[in-house]
Amino acid sequence: MSLSPELYETIVKIIEEKVREIKVKREEFDKLTSETTKIAENLKKLAQRVDELAVAQRKTEERLARLTERVDKLTERVDKLAQRVDELAVAQRKTEEAVAKLTIQMGNLSVNVGKLSDVIGFGLEDVARVVVPGWLERHEKIYVEDLTRKFFEVDGELIEVNLYGEGLKGEKTIYVLGETKSRIHGKDVKDFSSKLVKLNKLFQDKETYKLMFGFLIYPAAEKEAGKHGIKTIASYMR
Repeated sequence: MSLSPELYETIVKIIEEKVREIKVKREEFDKLTSETTKIAENLKKLAQRVDELAVAQRKTEERLARLTERVDKLTERVDKLAQRVDELAVAQRKTEEAVAKLTIQMGNLSVNVGKLSDVIGFGLEDVARVVVPGWLERHEKIYVEDLTRKFFEVDGELIEVNLYGEGLKGEKTIYVLGETKSRIHGKDVKDFSSKLVKLNKLFQDKETYKLMFGFLIYPAAEKEAGKHGIKTIASYMR
């Protein structure tokens, strides 16, 4: 059977058209395959990124857990510190109360010591009244019958002398002016010397003998007494 030219041409056109259709579908398939491959690669990259984010998230959670633990420990330390501060505040209040009580006790002690000093002072004067006259007679050839406490008024000021007596040295009248202190320091001598300066207005034309009597005389007191012409006499001296 032979084909007519018209039929052959028709068949060829149909075949060419089918080939063109197949070619177009193949190009679309290839394009779709390429796009699919790209999508797959992007999905792979996205999955990798998600995995990385998951790892980072886990690390963040671990760091957050450690940070939370540190915060809890710091909070515990702060609580303990606050408790310690409260305890110190209570101890401070107790200390202040104890200091206040001690201050009161010291004040009372000071008053009692002052009273005791007065008692000792009077006792010392009694000892001086017995010891000093004999000492003056033996060492200075001064005879004084009695020594007493006396007050003098100078320019409106009342000045007290622990030991005062009018005696004789040979045929001359001599006035004894003395101070008693249980422990005689340099400052005590200076204070007595200041008192004697004021009394000079009353005794400027009279002969005087100045002395200090005590249980204990410090070297500084003896040195200071020498500057002012004051004799220091200890209770044990005979």
